[in-house]
Amino acid sequence: MSDELKHELGQEANQGRFNEGHKGDKGWADWLWPVGMVATSLAGAALLMLRGCWHRRMSWPVRGQGHAYQVCVSCGVKRLFDEKEFRPYGPYCYDLNELIQWERAQREEPLQGKRVERPAS
Repeated sequence: MSDELKHELGQEANQGRFNEGHKGDKGWADWLWPVGMVATSLAGAALLMLRGCWHRRMSWPVRGQGHAYQVCVSCGVKRLFDEKEFRPYGPYCYDLNELIQWERAQREEPLQGKRVERPAS
């Protein structure tokens, strides 16, 4: 047998053994997509836990206890609503009574000589 023929047979044999040994193995490239999906999901969950609700889905203004307010449809947090300017204002809070107290405190402060503006939303 010539050296050239031995070399060709050796290459074929090596290729055959390589392919036989990896039959059924998908390879690292096929693992990349599922690992990326898991990493993306975990990152999204961590962001949601750290940030919480973004309050993007607010209800139409509701009137209760003499005040207008909006409610986040996702998490239930409330925010006061100015019916004249038709915009929400003030902090977010789950308890409407706390929001009413905050608004009363804001009204009383300007009477004491301090100027307080409503925060822009």
